[in-house]
Amino acid sequence: MDTPSKFRNVPKTAQTRLLIKGGKVVNADQQFFADIYIEDGVIRQLGDNLITPGGAKVIDAKGKLVMPGGIDTHTHLQMPFMGTIAIDDFYHGTKAAVAGGTTMIIDHCIPQKNQSLLEAYDQWRGWADPKVCCDYSMHVAITWWSDQVKEEVETICKEKGVNSFKMFLAYKGIFQLNDTELYKAMTCLKENGALALVHAENGDIIDENCKKLMDLGITGPEGHLQSRPEEIEAEATQRAIVIANQVNCPLYVVHVMSKSAADCISVARKEGKVVFGEPIAAGLGTDGTHYFNNDWCHAAAHVMGPPLRPDPTTPGYLMDLLANNDLQLTGTDNCTFTKDQKAMGKDNFTKIPNGVNGVEDRMSVIWEKGVHSGKLDPCRFVAVTSTNAAKIFNFYPRKGVIQVGSDADIVIWDPEATRKISKETHHQKVDFNIFEDMVCHGVPITTISNGRVVWDDEQLHVTQGAGRFIARSLHAPEAYSRVLVRDKVNQPIRVPRDGYDGPVWKAGTQPPKDGKRPPPMAMDPDAPLPTRRDLHASGFSLSGSQIDDRVKHKASHKVLAPPGGKSSFSFS
Repeated sequence: MDTPSKFRNVPKTAQTRLLIKGGKVVNADQQFFADIYIEDGVIRQLGDNLITPGGAKVIDAKGKLVMPGGIDTHTHLQMPFMGTIAIDDFYHGTKAAVAGGTTMIIDHCIPQKNQSLLEAYDQWRGWADPKVCCDYSMHVAITWWSDQVKEEVETICKEKGVNSFKMFLAYKGIFQLNDTELYKAMTCLKENGALALVHAENGDIIDENCKKLMDLGITGPEGHLQSRPEEIEAEATQRAIVIANQVNCPLYVVHVMSKSAADCISVARKEGKVVFGEPIAAGLGTDGTHYFNNDWCHAAAHVMGPPLRPDPTTPGYLMDLLANNDLQLTGTDNCTFTKDQKAMGKDNFTKIPNGVNGVEDRMSVIWEKGVHSGKLDPCRFVAVTSTNAAKIFNFYPRKGVIQVGSDADIVIWDPEATRKISKETHHQKVDFNIFEDMVCHGVPITTISNGRVVWDDEQLHVTQGAGRFIARSLHAPEAYSRVLVRDKVNQPIRVPRDGYDGPVWKAGTQPPKDGKRPPPMAMDPDAPLPTRRDLHASGFSLSGSQIDDRVKHKASHKVLAPPGGKSSFSFS
């Protein structure tokens, strides 16, 4: 629960000046011991034996790791969805985030079909700005396509500080775009220097599978999984990669949940395509066997799209790809609903609101399943939880690194401490935790957001509305450096040649007098097809005397050159 901040009555200079001493700084590229001096929310000095102004609050980080605060690239706070609204709003979601070591989120503005994108953007900002406890930014979804949408995308890119737009290949009739719309939308994003995000599942097949399963009487949460087999995700992932590559638009695949979808991304990257993959805490920390739990509420609490996969080796496989940069960074897809909200689908799995928690536990789960298991080193942990997100979405080095001039978004991490995850102790409003009873080695003991201590000694010190909206520039180098060069070197080729000045056959005209048939494409499409002679019914026969008429019939005949045998042919 929230407690009064022990810093609230301290003079302002003590809060805006911090000195972190004795810790080991961990960035994505190196680890080193250094003290950090922070003033007015920015890192001002980094090194040993710093000379700092008086009045700074000193934080002892000896024996601890000092890392850039986490960046959760995928949240849905306060989201209206499937007839209800996610229970964790921008206040509860962001205060839980900082308790877990995350200092920035990127949420989603998702317009309804036919709703103005600008109107939806203003609506989401109106919900978030008064409530956020840490910095945030927005992806904007493209849920329909028209000339109006194209114009609004251009306006949002140029004026609203958004450089990433999400498209759905699923949720037929609600958010789903067809391939032509995807092509046009990605073309527009490429022209503006933005990044295309996709939710990759084949919505048409899912819709048919759902009908089939309901007809079979499968109405529980297990139907959600079975309507969305792994190949449905892989097919959509590959299709999105192909479409994006056709228009040379960088692609970002959100919530990669299966081995085969991850393999599509891995192969595409090896082929040189500009595509990024985002596994999430849920897919790295648990699996889809929960859908078959006899407790309906337990099973329904895990319903999300794409679903968790029932193969228990999937989380480890995804973590291996994350370790080797086949996948690049992690989010949560945090979209939480209570037991009562999930019960909207008690008799029909298609009506269970999709979504799980993760914004508070992502950092600990990835440390446990990655670093503690030996799959990731601390530098790679920083890369996949913070730095790569800042680079891909173009606010690096403002965030995602500890260096002079960067924002003072920092987490002090105790790699030796442990904690047990539970709905009884988490700071989210949702009444279930998919990581219940998981013991995590590695705990955030202090979180600093904008130079202010917001989590310390297991207590929150947050203020609603203290977070800022972070505007992001277009043409992120991480996504566009290669793309812009390819635009120059991969232009379509036109072959210069003399024009054809001969006769041109006109469709529908009579064959030429020489009796030659016209080429098939030049024939009248309405003309009857020519008949073909049935040789089996032919009355054709040989007439007259034949050369072998006088040869007597033999029951057997010696073969002079049997197949594979020695030929009797010789030169004379």
